[in-house]
Amino acid sequence: MVTLPDIPTDSALARLFYEERSQGDATWFSLPGGATLFKAGEPADHLYFLRAGRLGAFRKEEGGEPQFLGVIRPGEPAGEMSLITGVPHTGTVVALRDSEIFAIPRQLFLDACETDATVMTELARLMILRSRQAATKASVGEPSVFGFVAAGEPTAVRTLVDKIGREMGKLGYSVTVVGSEAQHAPTEWFSEVERNYDFVLYAAEANDLGWRQVVGRQVDRLFRVARGDAAPPAEGFARTTEPLQAQNLVDLILVQPKTRATPQGSQAWVDALKPARLFHVRRERSEDIARLARVLTGQSVGLVLSGGGARAYAHVGAIQALRERGVPVDFVGGVSMGAIIAAGLALGWESAEMDTRIRDAFVSTSPLDDIALPLLAMTRGEKVRERLARHFGDIEIADLWLPFFCVSSNLTTGTYQLHKSGLLRDALRASISLPGVLPPATTPDNNVLVDGAVMKNFPADIMRLSQLGPIVGVDVSRGRSITADDVARPESVWRWIRSGQWRKGPPIVSLLMRAATVSSGRDLAAAREATDVLVTPDLTGVEIRDWSAYEPAVAAGYRATIEALDKLDRPVTELRRRPSRHAPAAPAAAAAAAAAAAAAVTIT
Repeated sequence: MVTLPDIPTDSALARLFYEERSQGDATWFSLPGGATLFKAGEPADHLYFLRAGRLGAFRKEEGGEPQFLGVIRPGEPAGEMSLITGVPHTGTVVALRDSEIFAIPRQLFLDACETDATVMTELARLMILRSRQAATKASVGEPSVFGFVAAGEPTAVRTLVDKIGREMGKLGYSVTVVGSEAQHAPTEWFSEVERNYDFVLYAAEANDLGWRQVVGRQVDRLFRVARGDAAPPAEGFARTTEPLQAQNLVDLILVQPKTRATPQGSQAWVDALKPARLFHVRRERSEDIARLARVLTGQSVGLVLSGGGARAYAHVGAIQALRERGVPVDFVGGVSMGAIIAAGLALGWESAEMDTRIRDAFVSTSPLDDIALPLLAMTRGEKVRERLARHFGDIEIADLWLPFFCVSSNLTTGTYQLHKSGLLRDALRASISLPGVLPPATTPDNNVLVDGAVMKNFPADIMRLSQLGPIVGVDVSRGRSITADDVARPESVWRWIRSGQWRKGPPIVSLLMRAATVSSGRDLAAAREATDVLVTPDLTGVEIRDWSAYEPAVAAGYRATIEALDKLDRPVTELRRRPSRHAPAAPAAAAAAAAAAAAAVTIT
């Protein structure tokens, strides 16, 4: 007879599976790490119950990357919503590690519900809870078991993981770090450890060959750790983590020398390992360790900056406000002018440098006054190209300190183009190529790229795919940004030229820029749903092509961000905080409890 260790016996679902198994009607089977339990579109003909291990739920939009929906832990069912509604599965469930599963046919489950109404009541309660958690942006089955394995030349993985664990402990969680001593432990041992701690971190050095394979089958998410000052090995890497790789659950950490001003050569690592995300950690820099701790605990902050022409200067003020209030930025993305300011932040520009560079590139002289015969656009685009080269040089996106993305619109494929690698200035040039104003950018495979605002001006949903923590979004496309006066024909073309107004571009520029940044009600609703703090500066009076209106736009962005932060009842990093099993739900007394929290980290 099969027992269900550590699963509550008063659970109606547990009793159901136990009874059906004892009568031979339920199937009990092992699912190796990486194997698929069911795929989207398949019929929901069984209800599954996880006895041991861990499952991951994913959804994939057509042409997109798999979206991680959450984890399913021992004692929880899988596939219940589709089973109840009688429709095919809408998502795919994969074993994140070696798992043991019970399954009963749909009809047996329905028969059991007629016999014992508490079975359906308990399942309905679980379904409602999961739906409410998703609607309120609470944590829903977030990953809690992470692996760290060496890649390439040996590096001190355990030392790094111990530091991360201590930082997570300071955030009020219980954490244990486990090494190769657990290599031969049974499946139940891993489940027991995961029940006793908020987070489990497995560390494998370069010479822990067998343990590295075990780690790849026992974690929710895997981090490869390599030296940023070394090149990836020419012979490549053993693909022992293919299942996680297929679900975009493998990240890369490059440990950089303390003296390095900016990372170098990171794209080679990205090409070799194809990580879902890339993180840079400078030796002896506690801020970088703290960032990883926030990423693992779901407290990392993503910043999304919309497009909006000269009105996007407000993003500079928003960043100043976030820094003043001590809000960390761990991921950053943007569109059009928002992408340029986001890139500066990812590159490490402090407030003074940001101010100087934006003034030099856009405020001092208009970037759009190299008027051309409008065969492709109203300007040649050479001034924009030159200024991007001056301020961003030959920097690759992979060599930015912060994870960064920007968006352009692919007119060839009819979809948005996500830029997460390659030459930074080329990605920015594509993202700001407003149709009719700047010539489009082209790719080696003959795709035509224009301003990202045309298809996705506020990509908060893309940021949500990158991280589980709170998202701060600054949208400068709202409100009255263009009026009839802005598109009025000049009474005298010569007077218009003599006044210098031509440097802004003719009124048609305002028309084109505003047309490209208008978002539909559906898009706005989706953006609002994806953000935890939505900042909408009042930019009345700042014309979308008035490149000299720097100070009022910056002030508006600063003021709106401060007002948004003041409305919060807790710090931004706490907005999606998951409860700890062993500590208060929120670290209100974090200063007094910091030492005790740090002591919660167990090194085994």
